Amino acid sequence: MEVSYNALLTRATQTHRLEKHEIIRLLNARGEEERSLFAAADAVRADWVGDAVHLRGLIEFSNYCRNDCLYCGLRRSKQQLQRYRMEPGEILSVAKAGAKLGYRTIVLQSGDDWWYTSTKLAQLVEKIKRLDVAVTLSIGERTRAEYRDLRLAGADRYLLKQETSDPALYARLHPGQSYHHRRQCLEWLAELGYQVGSGTMVGLPGQTVETLADDLLFLQTQGVDMAGIGPFIPHPQTPLSCCPPGNTGQTLRTIAVARLLLPWAHLPATTALAALDKNGHRKGLAAGANVIMPDLTPQPYHGAYDIYPGKGAPLPADYHQAIRDLVRQAGRVVATTPGHSLKPVKSKDNRGEGTLDDL
Repeated sequence: MEVSYNALLTRATQTHRLEKHEIIRLLNARGEEERSLFAAADAVRADWVGDAVHLRGLIEFSNYCRNDCLYCGLRRSKQQLQRYRMEPGEILSVAKAGAKLGYRTIVLQSGDDWWYTSTKLAQLVEKIKRLDVAVTLSIGERTRAEYRDLRLAGADRYLLKQETSDPALYARLHPGQSYHHRRQCLEWLAELGYQVGSGTMVGLPGQTVETLADDLLFLQTQGVDMAGIGPFIPHPQTPLSCCPPGNTGQTLRTIAVARLLLPWAHLPATTALAALDKNGHRKGLAAGANVIMPDLTPQPYHGAYDIYPGKGAPLPADYHQAIRDLVRQAGRVVATTPGHSLKPVKSKDNRGEGTLDDL
């Protein structure tokens, strides 16, 4: 006998366990069922991570990349792009400005650019940590030794998105890369004590609601501390230029189901979602998100980090204040802490939820 939708949603909010067919049912929600899904995710968010929204200052310090991912505007084969690398001193200056603006986490992001050795980056991380901020790295695949060196330098978190948990789809979208090595990197990061983030792209060509459900189960199995979920936006200068974009609704439903499966996780209302929908940040917060990553990258670099259309658009003068105003208008508060992982190891507040393995 099929469980009613409301009973399924109630069980999901209480146990944070769902079978694949149940995830698919939630991802297919529309109308009143969709509104109930968003409300449930928002309630779980409030219970587990509170009303604070963590603003994490993003510095995109290089748009060089050795990879040729079919969807990315930074792909190696793209010729119509002015490449750049920020010097470590420039990056540090921007990080200092971000800390003065009140950002408690600095995110260093780039393409897979091995010009920046682990030694150079470790020295930079050590200096940024002196600003009393958390440091998140999003610099792609490195060796275990490099991850270790960066962790010893003080890096707190690492974001390495899987984009899809379907090995065949991964291989098509990432020529020359290994799905299994990507998973190996995630395992290394967890072993080294990073707070680990991964994520999925919604609406990829070849993706189905079934594979999207698998992506969510993958994130839960990994026990990630952060899950970045954003829409696919086709770039006109990539092989996927003629493919339709992901849509706001499916992205929001995916965020909401991720909140039910990963109640402790930090879930961003992504910049890509805001690029696809002018109200994307607000909608993401209402569907279970609790992070926004404002861009600190200065010009001329900001305009050249062209991963998808609109990404490098000029930022308004009141950009940083507008983000804070948006958070308050959503009925939330801006976090004053670095927002470290809340993933349970034993019991959570003695409520009897059990261990992480039980979840």
